[in-house]
Amino acid sequence: MIDINESVMQFLLAFVVAGPLLGAVTALLPAPPGLKGKSPDQAVLRHGVTVTGVILIAAIVLALGFDHDHPSKMQATTDISWIPALDVRIHLGIDGISLPLLVLTALLTFLCALYSYFKMPAGPTPKAFVALLLMLESGTLASFAVLDLLLFFLAFEMVLVPMYFLIARWGGEDRQAAAWRFILYTLLGSVVMLLGLLLIGIKAGTFDMVALATDNGRSLSASVQVIAVLAIGIGLAVKTPMWPLHSWLPDAHTAAPTVGSVLLAGVLLKMGTYGFVRILLPIAPDGFRDFAPYLAAFAVVGIIYGSLACLALAKRGAKGDLKRLIAYSSVGHMGFVLLGIATMTPTGVNGALFANIAHGLITGLLFFLVGALKDRTGTTDLDTLAEETGAALYGKAPRLGGLLAFGAVASLGLPGLAGFWGEMLALFGAFKPADDLSRPAFLTFMAIGAFGTLLTAAYMLVVVRRVCMGAVPQDAPQLADVHTYEFAAWTPLVALTVAAGLWPKALLGLTDPAVQQLLAGGNR
Repeated sequence: MIDINESVMQFLLAFVVAGPLLGAVTALLPAPPGLKGKSPDQAVLRHGVTVTGVILIAAIVLALGFDHDHPSKMQATTDISWIPALDVRIHLGIDGISLPLLVLTALLTFLCALYSYFKMPAGPTPKAFVALLLMLESGTLASFAVLDLLLFFLAFEMVLVPMYFLIARWGGEDRQAAAWRFILYTLLGSVVMLLGLLLIGIKAGTFDMVALATDNGRSLSASVQVIAVLAIGIGLAVKTPMWPLHSWLPDAHTAAPTVGSVLLAGVLLKMGTYGFVRILLPIAPDGFRDFAPYLAAFAVVGIIYGSLACLALAKRGAKGDLKRLIAYSSVGHMGFVLLGIATMTPTGVNGALFANIAHGLITGLLFFLVGALKDRTGTTDLDTLAEETGAALYGKAPRLGGLLAFGAVASLGLPGLAGFWGEMLALFGAFKPADDLSRPAFLTFMAIGAFGTLLTAAYMLVVVRRVCMGAVPQDAPQLADVHTYEFAAWTPLVALTVAAGLWPKALLGLTDPAVQQLLAGGNR
């Protein structure tokens, strides 16, 4: 790690949050400054790669300058009064909980910009596409960096508009209906969440998340905490998404362009679970404790429901869409995240945070691969891929088939890869939940969740068998194997999936001290 002055760290964090927004504005200029290409479209796509690349470098430098000996301490903090009448402040900072999500967001957005430079989705002008991509990045990064409840809400909402247009204008079949369903669900959930945030701020006398976490709910009555957790939890659960508030997700993923699906699964879903950890656990612990068993119950239902839906889609003759299948798998995987959070233990919450990062890497890779498969075959229908198109990938495009199989086994939680640790820690947390939670109930939840891991393995192996294996028909169309730009976009995700699986301490060493302090009574 490197020693960086605190003022430089403050600048880096502010730049990481605001830089993409400035890049979005300049992308709409007649010609992005300092960049040239064979055409204006190429120039603006190059601008997107450059801006997201610079943001990624800044995020990596921020991570290198982070004091890893004190990951529970808020670092690179900026605290400026913004609306004095409401005591709303521009308060930024990172700790061991938010830093990994910040870097993951910067990485995935850069990889999406790089992929789009070579494979721009069909739709309107690239200017609007790049501007929306950068606006989406800024809102997501801000969600993980702000420490004021109202700023968190603004950042939380900021991502809705760009994602809506990415789906509605650059998506596939039924994109308009999917985009409307996405924004209506999330907006309605956000309205309820805002009421809960305002309730906390008014009753506690501050919207500062650090001060509220340090207070640990002492200034909030039991009834206020219960109402706030219910209201905020609904908004966060929609974004996560938690069963039964998940129905917008499969349609949004199926209709979205490849990079839209990658960012939706890789980072946007994490905003919901991050809110549970950053806001509800430390600020309203008594209210959260009352709802924890119900949250765990919904989580394990989501695990089983998502897995059974995937199994149904994977069956021969079910007309299952591979993109839709991966979307339903996210419902199950995020169920493990919610189960870990519901245990209210360091083990469970650390598992949830680890599973967040693992899901972003693995599912991001899977959506990249499915997008590439659709570009080559023109379909993501499993029956068509397995029979009519003859997509026996091991024989026709071995590197593409190998990567798809790698993503599948990583998603099912193979030991030694990133997907294993988060789910196991979440289950271990359920084995011994917080002292004032019902252990028999959580043991039941643990058993159901463990059964869900078997179902996950079943449907992922069915997908690999149907798409990757089998003899190649003589009249089957040829498939191009992995292109150089695809290799560049996917290799970091593969490498990090392996690294996190083999060396989980690198991530848990960041999150555990911050989680321990958060559960003990906030950031002091």
